[in-house]
Amino acid sequence: MHINRGRTPALALAVAAIPAAVGLGGCASTPDPATITMLNSATDTVEHAQNQKFFDLCAKPLGLKVRQTSVPADQVTSKALRMASSRSLTDILELDGSELPQFADTGGLIPLKSVAVDITGMSPGAVSMGSYKGTQYGIARSVNSLALIYNTDLLRAAGLKPPTTWEELKATAKKLTRGKTYGMAFSASPNADGVYQFLPFFWSNGGDESHLDDGRGAGALQLWKDLVDDNSVSKAVVNWTQQDVNDQFVAGRAAMMVNGPWQVPVLNTHKDLHWAVATIPVPKAGGAPVPPIGGTVMTIPRTGDTGRQKTATKLLNCLNSEKNQLSWGESVNNVPTRTAAAHQYSVNNPKLAAFADEVATARSRTARVGSGWPVVSDALAGAFQSVLTGQATPEKALKQAQAQATAGE
Repeated sequence: MHINRGRTPALALAVAAIPAAVGLGGCASTPDPATITMLNSATDTVEHAQNQKFFDLCAKPLGLKVRQTSVPADQVTSKALRMASSRSLTDILELDGSELPQFADTGGLIPLKSVAVDITGMSPGAVSMGSYKGTQYGIARSVNSLALIYNTDLLRAAGLKPPTTWEELKATAKKLTRGKTYGMAFSASPNADGVYQFLPFFWSNGGDESHLDDGRGAGALQLWKDLVDDNSVSKAVVNWTQQDVNDQFVAGRAAMMVNGPWQVPVLNTHKDLHWAVATIPVPKAGGAPVPPIGGTVMTIPRTGDTGRQKTATKLLNCLNSEKNQLSWGESVNNVPTRTAAAHQYSVNNPKLAAFADEVATARSRTARVGSGWPVVSDALAGAFQSVLTGQATPEKALKQAQAQATAGE
């Protein structure tokens, strides 16, 4: 899973310093012309190995090798700065999509069009996630989003179908709440996890992150409050991460949950747990859910070495062929970004088709507010926390959120 972790003021300064650092002089060692380097957050052993398999597949025909440097997601920025200041920044820099505007704003990334990276046929959400102010700086091999995952046994026993509207969601969750099992679970933690899960409800109701207090997002806050007040959702959701939500579902303490495809490997290990995926319920019948699009984008830093940039382009174009995107997406349970590959993914993986369907309407978190997203994210987190803990009405919470976001710009 790759979602925004926010950015501290110190980190902001670090990002801003990258272009200057790239231009510094020094005694850097001469890079191996046959090795392309990449900085990413693939610290998980399995993910790292899967990455290497695909990198080797594309690199070997070019007579190249790929060397990954993998660090925890929240350390990618600081690591990139240290490498830039020592003139050893990698040829490819893989970032969480929500962090790209912060890098692009500094001038430290190469526009992909200028080096002929092919982005034709990609989903609008994926294009948006890799763009900043209309210029494409990053390309995603696959993306993820959120959907409604439900326990098929519990719904069948109650004679219920997956809810498609908010009213159906409230009624279904109430009927499924029995004994130690809540009808529904989601993350409302005061950080990126909670915000990521709130956005499908906020956006589907017309909420606008650039105008938090315009009234259109209040219904989403009211929905969450109604579910908690009705005891259909545990009051503990204000502390639950997305992993906590999955744990509750696996343990049978939640009949439905909002979560992403990164939970599939864990769900599949529980053979007695029967589950399925549906799109997230919308305010009114016939509407389309608007969830956030998540994942990483590969960028080419402005290192000054045009030869290596051209080589990096060849590697990126190979990694993002329809065939390789489909194979990669299936290996990590994520949806390919080329629409033709995404369609084939749905055909090949019908159980996960709802994720592919939602990616078609998903939005980038930074599309409207760009590098201001971390401030807006914090403001939204404060809004749903204050509503769920009874400190403010939805309208008041969003007015306070807008004031906080404006002050933090």
